[in-house]
Amino acid sequence: MSVRTCITIWVLGMMGLFSSIVAANELKGIRVWPAPDETRVVLDMKSEATYSYFTLTKPNRLVVDLKATSLKTKLPVIVSNSAVLTRIRSSGAPDKGSFRLVFEIKTGMTPKLFTLAPTPDGHYGHRLVLDLPHGKTASVVQKEKPSGKVTTNQQAQLPSGRDDIIIAIDPGHGGEDPGSIGPTRKYEKNVTLAVSKKVAAKINATSGMKAVLTRSSDYFVNLNKRSEIARKNKSHLLVSIHADGFTKPQPRGASVWVLNTRRANSEIGRWLEQQEKQSELLGGGDVLSGDNDDQYLSMAVLDLQFGNSTKEGYEVATNVLKEISKVTRLHKSKPEHASLAVLKSPDIPSLLVETGFITNPSEERLLNSSSHQDKLANAIYKGILAYFETNPPEGTLFASRKGGMKHKVTSGQSLSVIAKRYGVSISSIKSVNNLKSNNLHIGQVLVIPGSVATASNTSRTSSIATSSSSATVKKVVIHKVQRGDYLGKIASKYSVTMNSIRQLNNLKSDNVMVGQKLKVEVDAPKSISHKVKRGEFLGKIATSYGVSVDSIRNANKLKSDKLAVGQTLIIPRS
Repeated sequence: MSVRTCITIWVLGMMGLFSSIVAANELKGIRVWPAPDETRVVLDMKSEATYSYFTLTKPNRLVVDLKATSLKTKLPVIVSNSAVLTRIRSSGAPDKGSFRLVFEIKTGMTPKLFTLAPTPDGHYGHRLVLDLPHGKTASVVQKEKPSGKVTTNQQAQLPSGRDDIIIAIDPGHGGEDPGSIGPTRKYEKNVTLAVSKKVAAKINATSGMKAVLTRSSDYFVNLNKRSEIARKNKSHLLVSIHADGFTKPQPRGASVWVLNTRRANSEIGRWLEQQEKQSELLGGGDVLSGDNDDQYLSMAVLDLQFGNSTKEGYEVATNVLKEISKVTRLHKSKPEHASLAVLKSPDIPSLLVETGFITNPSEERLLNSSSHQDKLANAIYKGILAYFETNPPEGTLFASRKGGMKHKVTSGQSLSVIAKRYGVSISSIKSVNNLKSNNLHIGQVLVIPGSVATASNTSRTSSIATSSSSATVKKVVIHKVQRGDYLGKIASKYSVTMNSIRQLNNLKSDNVMVGQKLKVEVDAPKSISHKVKRGEFLGKIATSYGVSVDSIRNANKLKSDKLAVGQTLIIPRS
């Protein structure tokens, strides 16, 4: 073999070795997760990425250079559901062995890039994450203006507060973060979203309540941002919904967690904290108290700040746990404490509901069952509702309904007339208004107690209705409950008692649901109109309305019994 041949072989060998070193990394896949505020792009890498990036304009582009990387996935990637990103393609690399990605964007922005290490469970390897913001958008919540003119007395009858109780529902995990994974590869993030949407639907169907979801589809939301969403919407409560997991399949049952800034008080609690730490690795942000250098001072301040919200959160958690125990097995019979990021809102009572262990085979099947999700959602909803019915925030419709509505006395009204109208007793009106006599004056504002009428008053109201029904023709109309409706308001609209609506609809409480149909018995008009159809005659019409022929003749001043098709007749009602 010649010297030249040896040199050639050596050079080729070194080039091959150099090439393998240069392209030591691989771009294995690209995943895009559009969210309302930003689009996240995840580059799956063989090993930790070494990269650089810059932006270009006219047209707008983000260029990312991956050092010593080869392509092992398909390009281009067309993105159709992002507010900022349209396409990801390749381009000529600046040096041999590197790979250049071009992100075609709709507008200029400042991207955020960071690397992530493999997850402990091995579900994800090395990743390079790009967060592309959609720009600054501010959503202004406008209060609904009452439609139509309202008389002075109607205004007095409205409660002092009409605000909704806002509940922030937080579906755990999402997008890049699957959460716990079941034996058949079912993801926690899908269960939490399904249950959360069902809870939100029940809350939104309740007059005086409104739900806000921290995420509405499959995308990741920064852990700190979840609390910010609740705060921006002026939420009274934050409920984070999760599905538990463990390293072994045996643990099962639901639990409810509230904030404790000290170390979690059980092995499960410590495991939960590790899961939240894992979410931090996924770009979730600081799990603990922030950037304060003095960690002990931060913890002390947090203890003071969270005192009130923790107390309220624990009370709600107790109610929710009680309801959940009726539909599924419990892992813990009392609310547990843990130091979890999503619970750390000093101004918002917060709780985290673990709906069951998705790592348990039988509970994995249950958690992915629509019927079981319905039961869980209903239990969570009932627990929240029970708390706020007892502890309504000031200024809300719930507080006004509990405290009673206002009535402004008009000419001719007496205590008995007002009591009958609202289905309450005279003594209850006197008691709540500190009245020493039955005398009223025009313009006087009375608070009408919102509680259910007493048994004696109920029987009295029923007897009045019975005695008057013989003299007055009644008819039943259907009222569809609108947002902002409550029993007293509906009763006032139809000039009937609240108790009559309760009895007719067999209501066990005064809580009504948006879209609910209520029967209301009202006075029928003294006369109605009838348009004569072909084949009809006076006797037939009289029989159909249960009146006499003479009454129709007299009401219409008819000189004969002949009728014309299309003729309009007045039908008198006794």
